[in-house]
Formats: sequence, structure tokens, C-alpha cells
Amino acid sequence: MSTSWQPQITADGSVTFFSPEFTETFHSSSGARQEAEQKFVVPSGLMAIAQQKDQLTILDVCYGLGYNTAAALEAVWAVNPLCRVELFALELDRSVPLAALDFLSSYSSEVQEHLITLANHLEVKTSHLHSSLNIGDARQTLPKIPANWQADIIFLDPFSPPKCPQLWTVEFIALLARYLKPQGKIVTYSCAAAVRQALVMTGLNIASTPSVGRKSPGTIASPTILDFPPLNQAEIEYLRTRAAIPYRDPHLEDDAATIIKRRQQEQLISNLEPTKQWQKRWK
Repeated sequence: MSTSWQPQITADGSVTFFSPEFTETFHSSSGARQEAEQKFVVPSGLMAIAQQKDQLTILDVCYGLGYNTAAALEAVWAVNPLCRVELFALELDRSVPLAALDFLSSYSSEVQEHLITLANHLEVKTSHLHSSLNIGDARQTLPKIPANWQADIIFLDPFSPPKCPQLWTVEFIALLARYLKPQGKIVTYSCAAAVRQALVMTGLNIASTPSVGRKSPGTIASPTILDFPPLNQAEIEYLRTRAAIPYRDPHLEDDAATIIKRRQQEQLISNLEPTKQWQKRWK
């Protein structure tokens, strides 16, 4: 894991980092802050919840530079300054949020202060925010969250499935879903068929969220029926192809190569439609 992060300016002027370990940037080049706001916070419906309730619970999986948490806090307190937020954040490498502290100036002073405290002390306790930053492999840190705690919103923001399949498996998503309220929502930037299938196999309803800075939409999932347009025919048929065979990690401990190989072997013997045939119809 790197302890030296080189900032990269994205199109909206906000900064992201490149990960040598995963060979990807943390955010889309179209805008790191834009992605946090438009890909995660807006479709999650956080603001509507905050207008109705004085307490809100959030689970931020792959905290990274802290943009999703920062954008969520700004949005919540803009509509309800008295709303109390309980937030658990999971992050593999503590050096990432620490290195990001120089790039938070576009957020309010209150939010900056909270993110600085969280990165340095791994905990914030105020009258309006109780948050904890849990460092390590999310497969091990997630079960440490109290079993009776449940989230209104879960942000699922790992690196892409081919780079970090460990956090897109059926088993990990099933574990996530245990921390979801009956009306809660999981929001992610990914529309990969394997990810969507894993969400469906966990018993969640899914829908697409609007595309932001790229052609592909994101995905929102919930135990309850979503107030979003249903998947279109192309998206439905995509979930019947070999691309929709999910990543599996039976004991939540395998490395990326093992998980990818297991999926490839399952795809080889699958009777599902080859993805290329689907592409010929829809691309």
C-alpha cells in the first residue's frame, strides 16, 4: 500500500489520487467531487430523509479521500442543520484520508474539521456527528460494526470489479445487506452485470441511477421497491449473459486472483448467453 499519493486534478477542479496497487484513480476524471455528489449523494435520497428525520445512519465503504462522506454531510446539514448523523466508514489504507486533508477546502469549515479529526483520530463525537473510520480489509472490518446497527444509506465505492473483486462478491454484498434498514439503499457507481446480479441474489431490488461524467449509469439497490424507472430491456437481458455470473468468495478471505479465476471457470462451463451475442443486439 502506498504512503505517497500523487494528486491528479479532475475536470471539475477537485483532486483525486492514482493507486499504484489497483492501477486506477479513485474517481472519474470528469470530477471527483461531482462523482460524490451526483453519483452517490443525490440518488441516495439523503436530503429527503434528512428533511423528515433528525437522525440518519450512513455506511461509507471505501472511504478513500472522504468525498462521499463530505458531500453527504454537506447535503444533510444544508436541509436540516439539527440532523444527527451516525456514520461508519471503511478504508483499507489510512494514508489516503490523511493525504487528502490538503484538498478539502471546497467544503464548509465544519465538514473540513470533522474529516480532519476523523483521519487523525479515527473517530468524531459531537452533538451532530458520531463517526468512526475503520482501517483494514473491509471484509474483516465490516463485521466489527455492531450487529444491531443499520444504515439508511450505504455507499459502495471500491475500485472496479476487475481490480478489486473482493468487495463485489455475492458474499460481501450479502454481509453488507445485513446492515441495511428495510427501507435503506445501497448506492454504487457500478452497473457491471456481475455486481447487479450479486445484489439481486442477495434479495435486493435494483435500478439504474443517472450517468454522470460517463456513458454508464450507476446502480441503486434496496429491500423495498425503488422509486426509480425499472431496468430497460437491454439491462434485463444483460443479466442473462455470462457477464452476469457474479464474483464469489465463500469464506471472505480469497485474494483477487483466486476470485477472478473462480468466476472465469464458472463462465467457461456456463450455458448462459455469451456476452458478445448480447452486444451485437444492443451495442
